[in-house]
Amino acid sequence: MYRAIGMIELTSIARGIYATDLMLKTAYVEVVSATPVCPGKYIAIVQGDVAAVESSINTGIESAGEYLVDSFILPNVHQAVFPAITATTMPDGTGALGIMEAFSLASMIIAADAALKAADIQALELRLGSGLGGKAYFTFTGDVAAVEAGIEAGKAIVLEKGLLVDIEVIPAPSDKLWASLF
Repeated sequence: MYRAIGMIELTSIARGIYATDLMLKTAYVEVVSATPVCPGKYIAIVQGDVAAVESSINTGIESAGEYLVDSFILPNVHQAVFPAITATTMPDGTGALGIMEAFSLASMIIAADAALKAADIQALELRLGSGLGGKAYFTFTGDVAAVEAGIEAGKAIVLEKGLLVDIEVIPAPSDKLWASLF
């Protein structure tokens, strides 16, 4: 299992592809996602052991130059972050629904990791920028107290950058809403 995740976010798609190539040639990492996102930005997310991710992301930062928007390296990432990014999660059951929304893709991944580590919740989806005007959101479920604890942990991360859009807790979502989420 991979221990770390890292990301670079750029304002240039061309430079993003170039930087991603260099990142992959620098260290043994796997691509989680490397794609254009709204509004015309590019993200590259890699996973691997901590040293490899650090080396890869540092290369990405250096090669991004003036196009760099944000980046992060997250060692010991919660195991539920990866499937949430690829929207391949299916919860054991449903309870309350938590939703966090931010203007920063990078800080939303860090917030999701913090929420998952702070509370007994199950990740549903971590959507990053595509079709969202450059925003990101994280949805998760659990009992009401756990969802509220997850919201508070994640909210603290996003507020540090001042890029929080909204947070919501729905204690008892409609079955029709659940059907639309999966």
